[in-house]
Amino acid sequence: MTFTPVRPVIEHLSVTTVDLARAVRFYDAVLAPLGLVRVADYDEPEGASACWGPPGTLPAPEGVPGAAPFWVQLRDGPVSPPPGTHIAFCAADRATVEVFHAAGLAHGGTDYGAPGLRPQYGPGYYASFLMDPDGWRIEAVTYV
Repeated sequence: MTFTPVRPVIEHLSVTTVDLARAVRFYDAVLAPLGLVRVADYDEPEGASACWGPPGTLPAPEGVPGAAPFWVQLRDGPVSPPPGTHIAFCAADRATVEVFHAAGLAHGGTDYGAPGLRPQYGPGYYASFLMDPDGWRIEAVTYV
């Protein structure tokens, strides 16, 4: 299957956490197999945050818009992800989906769907699902 690159439609997305150090450990582990690394850490008045993107990127306005798309920000009080919300990350292949899932379980995540084919979502849809330590549902998916 051949894919044509598409223009990103989301500049960035952030989720909240009550424990930034824990969230950073978790996302460092699960995003590394996907080729994403932590590219920035900020201490902002509304809460400290961390940002992931491809190695060598920076978030806008220092970097290219959309280059560092995933953020986690510290917030006071309980985190309550809205029902039905989940974030799907692109994986290069099935082995990467499996490593993502294993890394998540090893770093405080909860299984929300083991790696496998999901024919109900389309031909070749291979994914795994986790809940991060704050309850955000995340997925790694590939079509190869």
